[in-house]
Amino acid sequence: MIELDFTKAENGLLPAIVQDFATGQVLMLAYINEEAWGKTLATGMGHFWSRSRNKLWLKGESSGHVQVVKEILVDCDEDTVIYRVEQKGGAACHKGYGSCFFRRVEGDRLVVNSEPVFDPEEVYGKK
Repeated sequence: MIELDFTKAENGLLPAIVQDFATGQVLMLAYINEEAWGKTLATGMGHFWSRSRNKLWLKGESSGHVQVVKEILVDCDEDTVIYRVEQKGGAACHKGYGSCFFRRVEGDRLVVNSEPVFDPEEVYGKK
């Protein structure tokens, strides 16, 4: 297995930037530990460490909107990765948007800059 430098990471978690393989759009930022890294390499599917749930997480395990990893880029310090993925279902964000970065700063407020792909209440039973 390709080794990353998890010793530099706070709580053993490294940042993983997720980018759409076809468009280059940044879809999300998540964190990986050694287990998530190994699962991603072994399966070709985006696995992460959920800080809020404190467990390994396959992206899309609840929604079906999985991420098929097409390419992985590793930075020069081996402590950050970019997963270039095919996003199934058209949405990476649990709030129903294609990207987690669906708002932009305008002055002193956030403005939504895209339309949701799905209703989170229908998919997860919550907003």
